[in-house]
Amino acid sequence: MAEKDKPWFLRTPTRWTHVRAVPLKRLWVLMTAVFLLFSVIGFYVDLNWSRGEMPYAVVVAIAVSSGLNAVLWIVVLSRLSRLFLIGLIVLQFFNSSFNTFLANWMIRTFNLQPVTSEAGIHFASTATMCVVIVSYVFFVAYIRREGLESFRMQNELKLAHGIQKTLVPPVTLRSTRFDVYGISCPSDKVGGDLVDALYLSNGDAIAYLADIAGHGLQAGILMGMLKSAARTALLDSGGCEPDRTLPVLLDRLNSVLPGVKEPHMYATFTGFRLGADGSVFYAVAASPPILHWHAAERLLSRKDEPQIPLGLLPVPNFDGEMLQTAPGDLVVVATDGILEVCNKPEEEYGVERLKEVIAANVSDSLPELAEKILASVRRFGAQLDDQTILIMRRL
Repeated sequence: MAEKDKPWFLRTPTRWTHVRAVPLKRLWVLMTAVFLLFSVIGFYVDLNWSRGEMPYAVVVAIAVSSGLNAVLWIVVLSRLSRLFLIGLIVLQFFNSSFNTFLANWMIRTFNLQPVTSEAGIHFASTATMCVVIVSYVFFVAYIRREGLESFRMQNELKLAHGIQKTLVPPVTLRSTRFDVYGISCPSDKVGGDLVDALYLSNGDAIAYLADIAGHGLQAGILMGMLKSAARTALLDSGGCEPDRTLPVLLDRLNSVLPGVKEPHMYATFTGFRLGADGSVFYAVAASPPILHWHAAERLLSRKDEPQIPLGLLPVPNFDGEMLQTAPGDLVVVATDGILEVCNKPEEEYGVERLKEVIAANVSDSLPELAEKILASVRRFGAQLDDQTILIMRRL
């Protein structure tokens, strides 16, 4: 059962995500530090309840019990569900009774005698200072170790971002009939958005935009595979029928991706074949809407194609369509990282706001229009996903 589908009392608290991700072979350092720090409670009980006259063995036993109780909190919060958390909270109401029972049992069983107040106070205060110092040492060791691990992960993340920028640079292509511009702004996490454009051998051009589901290195690696596979498949597509180029490409990608990805991953795709004669053919796979600015009528239309994403199901054949364009027309496609940005009232940026920005800036150059779209999105809400735009203008 997925975490989000569990009842609230069975879910693992999300604030402890970091501790939950730390392996136990590294977490023991933190547990030791917490154990020592909270063992001070045992010495405090001796000083506060009996003015230092409690037998040493009893003081140590209560200190151990208090430390183990604190460690149990870490185990429950980082490894177990909230059902155990409820039981742990209930257990705290019996701590005092348990310590009293433990002290009385040890005194009766082992015939322990009280110590002098002066000696007991000296023992409790010295022990308190010692365990606090040692716990501090373990805390520093844990922070230092995790700091080094965090530094290593940050370096790997920077490397992954560098690879992503190499694979997805800003795209500029200009043919006799079309001007193409694409840009992808990655989020803090490594993502899988892709925008690309290339010439075919006969003078036509291909421009496409894809989005790999998810984040992290897996999405980034799959994005690189998809780009390589797409460019390889398009090498000899110049002589292919214009209306079949992209459907054939989608069929090939859909057959290749399942063997190189995790079962839950998939890709959305929107591709265009831009003919040297001004024709436009397109094909999509579960992509966001295609927005079309008609220059002559000065209006925006949208096309939604209910297709299956790539890599999920063995779809036999993908379809392609022709897009009628005229000089001055604009075609814009934006990924979910733009359309699904939310503001504080949890409203999505959506297609309508994107259409307003396009309509207000249709005369701008394509890079300027892309920057105004991204600026509008940044003002609207925080970026949580890669934000990628593909814009084409009929010349």
